[in-house]
Amino acid sequence: MLRTVQRRLCSKLPAKVFYDKLESKGMDHFFGVPDSLLKDLCGYITDAAGQKNVCTANEGSAVAMAAGHHFATGDIPCVYMQNSGLGNTVNPILSLAHERVYQIPMLLVIGWRGEPGKKDEPQHAAQGELTPAILDSCHIPYRVLPTTAEGIDEVLTEATEHFATKSSPFAVLVKKGTFEGYKLQSKTVNNYKLTREEAIKCILEEIDAADAVVSTTGMPSREVFEHRAGTDKDHSRDFLTVGGMGHCSQIAVGIAMNKPEKQVFVIDGDGAAIMHMGGLTTVGGLAKQRGILKNFKHIIVNNGAHDSVGGQPTVAFDIDFGKIAEGSGYTVVSEPVTTKKDLRAAVVKMRATPGPCIMEVRVKRGARSDLGRPTTTPVQNKEALMSFLGK
Repeated sequence: MLRTVQRRLCSKLPAKVFYDKLESKGMDHFFGVPDSLLKDLCGYITDAAGQKNVCTANEGSAVAMAAGHHFATGDIPCVYMQNSGLGNTVNPILSLAHERVYQIPMLLVIGWRGEPGKKDEPQHAAQGELTPAILDSCHIPYRVLPTTAEGIDEVLTEATEHFATKSSPFAVLVKKGTFEGYKLQSKTVNNYKLTREEAIKCILEEIDAADAVVSTTGMPSREVFEHRAGTDKDHSRDFLTVGGMGHCSQIAVGIAMNKPEKQVFVIDGDGAAIMHMGGLTTVGGLAKQRGILKNFKHIIVNNGAHDSVGGQPTVAFDIDFGKIAEGSGYTVVSEPVTTKKDLRAAVVKMRATPGPCIMEVRVKRGARSDLGRPTTTPVQNKEALMSFLGK
């Protein structure tokens, strides 16, 4: 039994081994969005690659930046992502990188969430099943990443031959549990005391029972659900955006436009807000052009990291969400808040301020190790919300 366990433990791939293999093939520049299945690799890349690694706003941006890198250097870039991000890459892959257009070689390293036969969250089921078909449809050859040095050599040899003959993307699918654990070393300094869960609790306690809430992907939606489960157990007011990272604010816009009598609060994350930041201009433009969205209230909970997938840093502490939003047509309710007292006061002020309005809460990284997951299905969540909105 001990030998069997040891064999299983040894079968995991150290991130350094794969990184070194990529580097030996000249693929030493990285662009992408971190993924939970790739968190050990992404952590190692963050530490080892330094300025040769760029954590991009979204996966499509990663493909575009990789293309520019290839134009400037002639090198083969590496783009990493979760398979849920494939949708963001389809346009630049098919209209830029494809062999019928600009013929841009790049290695795509894709975390395979929702792999058929593996237990996963419901938002990954269809994406996991369709991932190979999506790659086939985009004319991207792919291989599953092996866990041995010899297997990696074989896959990378096939990839480099493809780059030489077709000069277009080649993908490597990474299954759950492929990589050996690695702890990110170069974390962004963050001395804020408030936790995200405490911030979310303050927000939910200060808004009204008639208000709707749309929370972002990952830990924030889990924390919203846990708070409701521990208090009045009424989840009908909340839409938990378990998939579609970066889109929760636009979901909330659609609700707010059709329910002007109801305040709609967005609990967003820094990585998610950055991913599709163009949505801020849509909100501001609608408000100016049509005089609507006075009921739209946008809160960005910023911990400066992709907390749900490994803690890799975002650029959120180096930009000014308030100024960006103000320039897009929002009203900024306050300077970034960092304490429960200031947050509660700012939420009260936000409820009384005509929207679209925005505020930023700065919190420390991390979540409880025993944080639960929603016990309702996505369809149950949707139907409960629609019933609430219909009242």
